[in-house]
Amino acid sequence: MADAQIPDKPALEGLEAKWSEQWEQTGVFRFDRAAASAQGRGSVYSIDTPPPTASGSLHIGHAFSFTHTDIKARFERMRGKSVFYPMGWDDNGLPTERRVQNYYGVRCDPSLPYDPDFTPPFRGGDNKSSKAADQKPISRRNFIELCEELTVEDEKQFEAVFRQLGLSVDWTQTYRTISDDTIRTSQLAFLRNLERGEAYQDLAPTLWDVDFRSAIAQAELEDREQPSAYHTLVFHGPSGDVEIDTTRPELLAACVALVAHPDDERYQPLFGTTVTSPVFGVEVPVLAHHLAQPDKGKGIAMVCTFGDVTDIIWWRELDLPNRTIIGKDGRIVAERPDAITSETGIAAYGELAGKTVFSAKKQMVDLLQASGEMIGDPRPFTHPVKFFEKGDRPLEIVSTRQWYVRNGARDSQLRDRLVELGRELDWHPDFMRVRYENWVGGLTGDWLVSRQRFFGVPIPVWYGLDENGERDYDRVLIPEIARLPIDPTSDVPTGYTEDQRGQAGGFDGEMDIFDTWATSSLTPQLAGGWERDPELWDLVSPFDLRPQGQDIIRTWLFATMLRSALEDNRSPWTDAAISGFIVDPDRKKMSKSKGNVVTPADILTQHGTDAVRYWAASSRLGADAAFDPQNPTQVKIGRRLAIKVLNAAKFVLSFGDPGDAPVTEALDLSMLATLDTVIADATRALDQYDHARALEVTESFFWTFCDDYLELVKERAYAGGAAGASAVAALRTALSVLLRLLAPVIAFATEESWSWFNEGSIHTSAWPVPGGRAGDPAVLTATSAALIGIRRAKTEAKASQKTPVARAVVAAPAEVRAALAGAAADLAAVGRIDDLQFVDGADLAVVQIELAPAPEA
Repeated sequence: MADAQIPDKPALEGLEAKWSEQWEQTGVFRFDRAAASAQGRGSVYSIDTPPPTASGSLHIGHAFSFTHTDIKARFERMRGKSVFYPMGWDDNGLPTERRVQNYYGVRCDPSLPYDPDFTPPFRGGDNKSSKAADQKPISRRNFIELCEELTVEDEKQFEAVFRQLGLSVDWTQTYRTISDDTIRTSQLAFLRNLERGEAYQDLAPTLWDVDFRSAIAQAELEDREQPSAYHTLVFHGPSGDVEIDTTRPELLAACVALVAHPDDERYQPLFGTTVTSPVFGVEVPVLAHHLAQPDKGKGIAMVCTFGDVTDIIWWRELDLPNRTIIGKDGRIVAERPDAITSETGIAAYGELAGKTVFSAKKQMVDLLQASGEMIGDPRPFTHPVKFFEKGDRPLEIVSTRQWYVRNGARDSQLRDRLVELGRELDWHPDFMRVRYENWVGGLTGDWLVSRQRFFGVPIPVWYGLDENGERDYDRVLIPEIARLPIDPTSDVPTGYTEDQRGQAGGFDGEMDIFDTWATSSLTPQLAGGWERDPELWDLVSPFDLRPQGQDIIRTWLFATMLRSALEDNRSPWTDAAISGFIVDPDRKKMSKSKGNVVTPADILTQHGTDAVRYWAASSRLGADAAFDPQNPTQVKIGRRLAIKVLNAAKFVLSFGDPGDAPVTEALDLSMLATLDTVIADATRALDQYDHARALEVTESFFWTFCDDYLELVKERAYAGGAAGASAVAALRTALSVLLRLLAPVIAFATEESWSWFNEGSIHTSAWPVPGGRAGDPAVLTATSAALIGIRRAKTEAKASQKTPVARAVVAAPAEVRAALAGAAADLAAVGRIDDLQFVDGADLAVVQIELAPAPEA
């Protein structure tokens, strides 16, 4: 084709809008289902894209990790694959509810009726100023409508940023984790788990967030250092007093035993005896257990129901009673444990009832000091405490009835299968597999999937009610598959009528919803049409790639692997690409809680998308990347590269179209032979998910091409003739290859440059392959080194690079001189050298240079 009109001054500004619109209109990134169906599963490259949580704003880490995925998607598309690259939005879950509460100034109260004319108190809360006491209570349905409204708006903003980032996503392939299709898929998968005995319900101690009023799963925990204090309490035994150290004196009324290590000689005489608790006078046994730590505190621990996870283990393994005193609101419950029978104990408990944990601790210390059963003052220290990863207060442990899915914690056969599937998966980088295996091996309980929240996928069951109107948990009512999706709070089980809801002998709908991970663990099924579009499912599954962050290996990756293992006994993907964290200049991980998050929109606008993509591509998978918004060095380097791409393309194309002119000159053939090795290295790197290496080898050659080769051959190209045509043909060939090698990273500048001399998008052009050129790469290497030496010699002589040289002598070994001979004319032309000589030397060096005399004035 004839070259298109090239701008006089090519610029990056405006390219994102121009080409994003063009890509959308032409559908260049849409999944070609017809071609995929005709060619089969092997022609497809499918990506299980992470669905960002649609609450708030994207941060620079999204731009970082999603660019890594996009590079691979663009590469596979250019290799001829039909790329299935969907986008999902994770709408439901606790973060969305909290944002809605703060944004609108409301909170959900399921007991309230629906108000069709409800208007929220305000719109635009800052996530901090809105306190629960000030929030207006509204019905569940009103609350869900506000969740829907806000997530849709957030998703529009997210999509705009991702489009600005140039993601080659197929925007016709999107899903939401709260849509009817999603609810149906999630409910169907759960009912199959239930049918196979993999899902069950149980009344058990549960980690509980008192602010969110919901159970929390093991995978959602994080430890935070918190101030605490040791309190030394005195229990009374028949052979004397026993001192114990505790950080939670407020749980004394829930004490069910004292525990020491079986080998601890100090307490062996006490094993099998009982002691009496201070203040409450309750008799509790002294028992042995290997988890007791002789070197911690007094070496003997107070077991309460429940202070921490170890208490649960002791309670279960030692078959202890349950005397839970903390309610779901985080306060001491009004009903005291039956074991407290003394008048003093009853009165003391009355002073605690209704208090928060913090106030109860203070009151309990006062009672202990008044009774003389606490020795000394509290001794402050700090220690790690369990928090919900998105919560503000330490978790409590309360006894609740919850739904679980078996995950291998109590099933060695399933656990071994999950480890085996993890080893079959190709991890990039490979060391991330160890984190997965450590998580599987360290599981202590099955996966808790129910949540006591409102905006999410309803758990699709009802319960039969007995003659007293109480739930009969042995009579779980299951919907027919054809009825899905259902909401048991409004739908009625088959064989019942609505007026039987809540009535004796009738039914009651499950109020709980699924944990957001219970839905997100099905992203391959959601995006791939599982049990909805069998043809699509067979074309894309198992998926080729799961890209994600390292911090959610234990949640998203593991949970998805589990669901696939339970349903299909296979891994949901062949490869997993794990991105590192973004850290601030002090190497601290960026997070909203630390207040050091950078949003990508301003950076993209200020520096340009190609520059940001270059910064992201410069980091290997699994490696953390520092980002300083005040001085984003790598971003600036990327912008310089993108501008150079435009200018280099304009310059090369200025020589015109050489037609079928052959490449004949040694330097031209050498450059193309060198480029063949770059193609091979970059392709190999991208095959191995090493985008940083691919960019490194390509960029290095690109600068050699621009700074050395272009300068060396431009005089010959201008001069014309057969030798000049050889240079122009080589320049054109190299430009075409380099643009395609850089296209997955520098998406906009390469598309713009490509359009100046090609039809169609560069992103659907063929990925370059080595041409098998017969040139000697040593020619370009030696000539570039000689050119650098000549430039340096002129600089040291304080002369302009344009200064003519009367005579230059270059020393080099024989094989290097032979390589230089083929490019001597080009080297002399660019250096403006009248007499260029090569002599023997151990290393290549410019040993003599005589500048031409300056012309007389």
